Amino acid sequence: MNSPNRGSGNGFFKAKIMETMKKAKKIGEDDPRKIFHCIKVGLALTFVSLFYYFRPLYDDFGQAGIWAVLTVVVVFEFTVGGTLSKGLNRGCATLVAGALGLGAEYLASLSGEKWKPVVLGLLVFILAAVSTFTRFFPNVKKRYDYGVLIFILTFSLVAVSGYQVTDVLQIAHQRLTTILIGGATCMMISIFICPVWAGLDLHNLVAGNIEKLAAFLEGFGSEVCNSSGDESSMVSSKNDNDKSYLQGYKSMLNSKAAEESLANFAWWEPRHGHFGFHHPWNQYLKIGVLARECAYQIEALSGCMNSKPKVASEFQLKIQVACKKMSTELGKALKESASSMKNMTFSLSIAGIHIQNSKATADELARILENSSLTSKVDLHEIMPTIVIVSALIDIVKCVEKILVSVDELCQKAHFQKSESTTTTSDKLLHHGIVTPINDDAVIEISKTLMGNSIEKNKHNYEIDDIANNDDQIVVEISRTLVNSLENCKNSHLFEKL
Repeated sequence: MNSPNRGSGNGFFKAKIMETMKKAKKIGEDDPRKIFHCIKVGLALTFVSLFYYFRPLYDDFGQAGIWAVLTVVVVFEFTVGGTLSKGLNRGCATLVAGALGLGAEYLASLSGEKWKPVVLGLLVFILAAVSTFTRFFPNVKKRYDYGVLIFILTFSLVAVSGYQVTDVLQIAHQRLTTILIGGATCMMISIFICPVWAGLDLHNLVAGNIEKLAAFLEGFGSEVCNSSGDESSMVSSKNDNDKSYLQGYKSMLNSKAAEESLANFAWWEPRHGHFGFHHPWNQYLKIGVLARECAYQIEALSGCMNSKPKVASEFQLKIQVACKKMSTELGKALKESASSMKNMTFSLSIAGIHIQNSKATADELARILENSSLTSKVDLHEIMPTIVIVSALIDIVKCVEKILVSVDELCQKAHFQKSESTTTTSDKLLHHGIVTPINDDAVIEISKTLMGNSIEKNKHNYEIDDIANNDDQIVVEISRTLVNSLENCKNSHLFEKL
């Protein structure tokens, strides 16, 4: 009677085991460094366990050897910066707290046996309260929070245990030595055996996020801005089954915590590769903020993907072609910027050319809106998504330009090498007839300047139900507003430098 249940139970556990093995395999394949990290932790624990396995070491340190094991468990992190941060914090905090604990023990002993516990309790209260308060300072919380926590723990242990133990100095010496040995073991293994640099991870993360924005903008033109009534467009849309690039930007909307953590760990790391001691890690955070701002603009733009009319009017077809050009050029600018970051080269003049192409397209949109003859017969439900796309792309132009300026600042502060292919690629673009020749110094200056006086963000919230008798007036007003925005973009300080 129980055999069927037993068989189903075995099948359930077997399925769970297989599922767990598949997940473990996927984790190892996605990032093999995690497997090496596990091996390094096991190696460090095996090494510090010698305090117990070898009798001479055990006779010298005794039960204090367990502190080396505990140090490895709590200090060893995935990245070199994380391990150095915890290791140095723990070592310095233990040293300072141990010295103060011995000083507190000596000071309390001068007051006599009657007042000794009172003095010790008062000192523990004062130092614990003051140390806890310092954890609320932003700079301390960011880099030294773990050290302050270990300081409170070590001082309390030395001060309290010293009241009943006679040989306090020997105990403090043993604990400090084993903790330093455990921390040094973690740091040496983390640095010299398959190191994982937080700075490199941060560099690749920010550059990858910019690439995701570029992939969306380049794909958006083909996906949405093409005429939905064109049969060839419909066929290509059906054949394009893999559209994950249109969703890739969503993973960066919540990347702030990861970027800040990696930047904090990178601050502790020694010089490695192209990253020096004073590498501008905060500049990566600035680029990340701007990239997320652009991603939120793209999130609003992606909402227009499902509101495309079945049959586009002549006016919409003209707008869609211009929007496709603008979106594609913005994507190319971001792609070039991400490439220069990954290769650690300075080649933003090419990205500046793509930005100017997008502004030229904005000028073209302004002419289309000025010359279009919209009548009251135009259905607002049909043209509103197209107008929203135009407005969103104008905002994205500003975001992309800010990103290019921040990347330019990073290239200068980090002393990236100037790309040798910059001039060659620029000549190719000019020969293709995309833009007219411009001065290289002007392009570089353009990439350094923000659109301070460019268009302000326009929000048009209309109640469609209340405009039955005012269609013509509203359509004309919307067109005029967009034309003015595009004119401001064209006449901005950056555009005049051409």
